[in-house]
Amino acid sequence: MSAPVHDEGRPGPRQERAGRPGRAVWPDRRQEEQQRDDRRQGDRWRAERRGAGRDEVPGGWQDPQPFLRGIAWLDKGSPVRADPADTMRLPWDTGERATLPIGVRLEFTTETATAVEIRYRATVPGPTDALRDLAHGFALWDRHGVVSEVFTEPAAEAVVRIGLGGGDGPFHGPFTIHPPENQSPVVLGLRGIGGALAPAPPTPRWVVHGDSITEGWWATRPAHGWPSVAGRALGWDTVNLGYAGAARGELATAEQLSGLPADVLTLAFGTNCWSRVPFSAPLLYETTRAFLELVRQGHPRTPLLLVSPVLRPDAERTPNRLGATLGALRDAMERAAHDRITAGDARLAVLPGRDLLGPEHLADGLHPNDSGHQVLGLAVATALGRAGFGAG
Repeated sequence: MSAPVHDEGRPGPRQERAGRPGRAVWPDRRQEEQQRDDRRQGDRWRAERRGAGRDEVPGGWQDPQPFLRGIAWLDKGSPVRADPADTMRLPWDTGERATLPIGVRLEFTTETATAVEIRYRATVPGPTDALRDLAHGFALWDRHGVVSEVFTEPAAEAVVRIGLGGGDGPFHGPFTIHPPENQSPVVLGLRGIGGALAPAPPTPRWVVHGDSITEGWWATRPAHGWPSVAGRALGWDTVNLGYAGAARGELATAEQLSGLPADVLTLAFGTNCWSRVPFSAPLLYETTRAFLELVRQGHPRTPLLLVSPVLRPDAERTPNRLGATLGALRDAMERAAHDRITAGDARLAVLPGRDLLGPEHLADGLHPNDSGHQVLGLAVATALGRAGFGAG
């Protein structure tokens, strides 16, 4: 039976986005062999990005891998956001969030196509799934903004068609398609209607690590999270390693970042060190120093921006169980980075987060709304440029 085809539809109601926890996969010996194969596959994929990338698969569908952006690692061909060979050392919540393809997208150009079809599979939520009613939409963007959105129902396998614009074209792009993230969609193939597609040219690879704010919570669309906003402003390939509920300076994460290819790095954690796992200010100072040291072992000269925690009104002057306010924790992170800069790290910069957002930018007193994500993303892009790290 052929997969159902969903054609263009009008955008549904704006719904807040929350990630759906995935299932952790702990490697045994067979899995480790598979993971080595996946890393080799990732190397081939990165090489294909530098080529034409027009290989086709049966049925006229083009291989999606040369078109995918925002990829950190592959696990059995699926994008994941933590090293699948190193999951045992990660906290459970980090491993759960890392299974979601946050920030993974398709980017392409075309000479004559008027629409694109995407074949994908996704997890179908059960009747009691708390997230079953969230919008399941594919958003098409060009350099000017969103072009269209197509809303479908999650399916074990389906095809969605997205028009590239009004009229008959031509529509050259480059175009970006943001798939829905909640049901962990895997793109199986894509094809142009009326013409071939080509992968968009490679751009600088920007790896961003943080917590739920970086993951994009309370943004109403995947494309509205602040890393996506900043990546568009800079013209970079954003790799989103935001882990909701986690990102507490885990040193295993720092080691994974150290080994991950990146042209620019940004660290934006610390909020969860106030309450979820309480830190004292001295502990967070030393943790930040150690985290930076480990990242620098693999990226000694890579431009690196540290963003300290943004406004959280209930925590700014309220001591946690170890007596630290968020303000004190923020100061500790900034001091740790500034001490490293003073010691000679000229490719490290700090963006103080306290005054980047106001209460009006917070959806729930913690996570930014769409306006807050926009403000934060542009502030990060501006800070990268002022530090001499920007490229657009």
